[in-house]
Amino acid sequence: MLKIDALPAFTDNYIWLLQDPEQRTCVAVDPGDAGPVQAWLDAHHDWRLTDILITHHHHDHVGGVLQLKERHGANVHGPAAETIPGRDNALTDGQSIEVLGHRFEVIEVPGHTSGHIAYYHDDPEEPLLLSGDTLFAAGCGRLFEGTAAQMFSSLQRLAALPANTRIYCTHEYTLSNLRFAQAVEPDNPEIGERLEQVIRLRDAKRITLPSELRIEHGTNPFLRSAEGAVAAAASRHAGRQLDTPENVFAALRAWKDSF
Repeated sequence: MLKIDALPAFTDNYIWLLQDPEQRTCVAVDPGDAGPVQAWLDAHHDWRLTDILITHHHHDHVGGVLQLKERHGANVHGPAAETIPGRDNALTDGQSIEVLGHRFEVIEVPGHTSGHIAYYHDDPEEPLLLSGDTLFAAGCGRLFEGTAAQMFSSLQRLAALPANTRIYCTHEYTLSNLRFAQAVEPDNPEIGERLEQVIRLRDAKRITLPSELRIEHGTNPFLRSAEGAVAAAASRHAGRQLDTPENVFAALRAWKDSF
């Protein structure tokens, strides 16, 4: 089974480091800064960086790619629809890649950016999703290039994965996302309990990730736009009746942008 560590970067990014302890090889996911990855490798002298996985082109996800590739010769995998520095393998929906002896399926999830992809590993015991800036713990990414309809569709695809899928997103946004979720559903006890847990974790300077998809189904408003209480709250805030889950989602995203 893969070992996965979070390497903090910038103010709230995480670079996920996938590791094969037997082979002493590793893979970096969205290294916006080469420094944390290089520091880890310097401390683990006999380990080798074999691959770099990129979800989208934003600088805080690709800024360290070329430096790491030049120093370690790692293969760079990223979305075909975006310009990714040093990319060796251009990926599209439905393709799969193998890193560290594990297969990852590529899922196109436009919305945050036009060509954003996620990587899904269908492990029978512990499936995992590298979701980039699409699905966050209790939230979703802003719509910088795509539309609300695209993001809604992308999240629906991810929401259909097995409930025990572990969600490895790339920002520590959980606390602010849950405060928004509670504003949307103040009477949802799962949100209240999760918020208390996350407050304790953050007070202790601890990471709140990864999440799990079943937890997201119960507490993430962006996966709950078909729920009556969520639709009612979004309609009240929008000042009009929202008649489809997609319209509810669009209103939620706009609400969160100014929350």
